[in-house]
Amino acid sequence: MNVNFEPHSFLKEFHIPAYILAPGSEAEKLRDVPSCPVLVFINSKSGGQLGGDLLLTYRSLLNNHQVFDLGGEAPDAVLRRLYLHLETLKLNGDEFAPEIEERLKIIVAGGDGTAGWLLGVVSDLKLSKPPPIATVPLGTGNNLPFAFGWGKKNPGTDQDSVLAFLDQVRKAKEMMIDSWHILMRMKAPTEGSFDPIAPLELPHSLHAFQRVSSSDELNMEGYHTFQGGFWNYFSMGMDAQVSYAFHSERKLHPEKFKNQLVNQSTYAKLGCTQGWFFASLVHPSSRNIAQLAKVKIMKKHGDWQDLTIPPSIRSIVCLNLPSFSGGLNPWGTPNKNKRRDRDLTPPYVDDGFIEVVGFRDAWHGLVLFAPNGHGRRLAQAHRIKFEFHKGAAEHTFMRIDGEPWKQPLPVDDDRVVVEISNLRQVKILATHDCRSRSVHDPSSPTTPHGQDDGERDSDEEESVGEEWRKFGAADTFKIPDEMKVQKARRSEIAESLGPVSVPKENVQVKVNDSSSDKRSRLQRLRRFFSCYKNK
Repeated sequence: MNVNFEPHSFLKEFHIPAYILAPGSEAEKLRDVPSCPVLVFINSKSGGQLGGDLLLTYRSLLNNHQVFDLGGEAPDAVLRRLYLHLETLKLNGDEFAPEIEERLKIIVAGGDGTAGWLLGVVSDLKLSKPPPIATVPLGTGNNLPFAFGWGKKNPGTDQDSVLAFLDQVRKAKEMMIDSWHILMRMKAPTEGSFDPIAPLELPHSLHAFQRVSSSDELNMEGYHTFQGGFWNYFSMGMDAQVSYAFHSERKLHPEKFKNQLVNQSTYAKLGCTQGWFFASLVHPSSRNIAQLAKVKIMKKHGDWQDLTIPPSIRSIVCLNLPSFSGGLNPWGTPNKNKRRDRDLTPPYVDDGFIEVVGFRDAWHGLVLFAPNGHGRRLAQAHRIKFEFHKGAAEHTFMRIDGEPWKQPLPVDDDRVVVEISNLRQVKILATHDCRSRSVHDPSSPTTPHGQDDGERDSDEEESVGEEWRKFGAADTFKIPDEMKVQKARRSEIAESLGPVSVPKENVQVKVNDSSSDKRSRLQRLRRFFSCYKNK
């Protein structure tokens, strides 16, 4: 480990006292608030045995109450419980609770799907002070961690490796990242099911693209509505088909997929057997994107435009981050002429626009390995819509952030629509040398798409209905009404008493015996609270 510190004192900077995390625990005596309190969520099934090993290491270094196995408890339940308890502690005069809430960070270890799940939960909860998230690469592609400087190789699980990662988290910078909502609607079929067919069981994951319930506000009578969300990319076509084959094979033979290098090798072989390298010979032209659907984009509020898709394009990628298929950058960096003539920009992660790229086959994809290589740049937009042609195909393959599915299509319906819209932003932690760029970075070469300052158009924000404002990963966190009333009444009582100085020696209210005046005023305050409580 190339970090010089004494581990015990270093770990105090990340430690969250048990009474903060577990209601009913005995209060701890604290001199200082930890500078970087963290919650750790680990997918113990990711990375073969690595996820389980990493879980044990984190629990040996930190408080058991701040390290969670995602196979045992969903993150929205954990965060809802924590933030409700923080509100209770703040209401009771705990001065450390607001400081921990202010400094809290999240570490999530897993594949891209797991990382996206945590981002979606934090986004949907709409916390007043949402914590930024650092991602540990435990998947196969690890595109999201790689985009923000956390690497794409599976990490070490020993104590030194974990301590080094914690040190990186402490020094990391915060960035904003756009999120994208995807909605699909089709006429309710008279017979059969057209629900997405996933190759893997995804019990909690946001990326289990699913049909909304009949009671959901998104539901429309006579239609089936599906929703999901992503942070990195949505793709449709042959690349998603290869990914689907990979996940299907992993489900049948999990014992063969416990090594990242073996996983990547198997993925490449499936690209050959699925015909991705010989697409013009084995891939039906009816499944080419232009034959499958009409594509429309919106760059300015209310202005839908048809997007011409070359007939040879068999895979289309809507990309938010400069990392795809194991760290490749399909959009690249347009030169000055392209920026001027086609109004293109580099791929910023927080500009409210998504890059749309097309590929003919795997040989076309290999150009990404060349210096300045890129796919077929089709457009940049902040909304995109796919209107499927009636009877074009019985199904297609789709993928969001590494999670693929087979999507059946009704042959007698000309109203199947998939629409992607910019949702909102969430904080993410990044290393200072990461490849992702912000539109607000002073080094950014140009302000994109004619915007003056990168701010969102308020009219656009208002035009997007409530259906676009959530992933469906978690219900919005709300403070109970009775707690709000209690807080307001206690504030009135405190104001009537005048300022009360609470000693810093302890989180829970403990009196400094050397100050009889403070003790007297605190006793008065307790009596007022007691009177209120008994009303």
